[in-house]
Amino acid sequence: MADASGATYDGDQLLYVIACRRAQDGRLRGVVGTLMTNLAFERAVGALGAGFARAKVGDRYVLELMQERGWDLGGENSGHIICLDKHTTGDAIVSALQVLEAVRRDGRSLAELAGRLRLYPQKLINVPVAREFDWQADAAIGRARAEAEGRLGERGRLLLRASGTEPVLRVMVEGEDEAEVAAVAAELAARVEQAAA
Repeated sequence: MADASGATYDGDQLLYVIACRRAQDGRLRGVVGTLMTNLAFERAVGALGAGFARAKVGDRYVLELMQERGWDLGGENSGHIICLDKHTTGDAIVSALQVLEAVRRDGRSLAELAGRLRLYPQKLINVPVAREFDWQADAAIGRARAEAEGRLGERGRLLLRASGTEPVLRVMVEGEDEAEVAAVAAELAARVEQAAA
C-alpha cells in the first residue's frame, strides 16, 4: 500500500497495523510470519502481548501454521496477508479493508500507524553454488554461521536458505545496527562462497 505522500509499506508493516488494531480490540492471540519476517516485527508483536511463530516461506505454509495454532492473522513481508476470520485465504481487498479499518478507527494516517514499527536493516546476498552442493553438511559453513550468530547475539539474526528457483544460497542478515548487519552479511557470504568453490 502507499500513503498520501507516495511512501510504500510492505507486508510486515501492514500486518503490524492490523495486529495493533486487533490487539486493541482484545482479539489478537498470535501472528504467523515467515523465515523472512523482520525481527523488529516479531519483537513488536511480543510487545503487544501476542504470540509469534515463523513458517517456511510461502503463504500455504503460513496458512498451515495459522490453522495449527488456531490464530486468525498471518502473512509475509511480500504482502500476502491472511485474515482467517474474514476469508479462507490471502486476499488483497480483505487486507486493504483491514488496514483501512485501523486507519479509520484510530483516526491516524497510515504513515503514523505503520511508523510505530521501525524495521531493522536487512542485507540479502545471493551466493552462487552448485545445485548438488550440500551446504547444510559443510563444516566450514556451520562454523561461519555459528561465529556470525555469536557476533550478532540478541541484536540480530541470520538466515541461510537455498533458493528454490536458482542455484544460489541466500545469505540474509538483519539486526539493530546497519553497519554490523552489512559487515556480518559480507563476511558470511564470503565464507560460504569459499566453502562452495
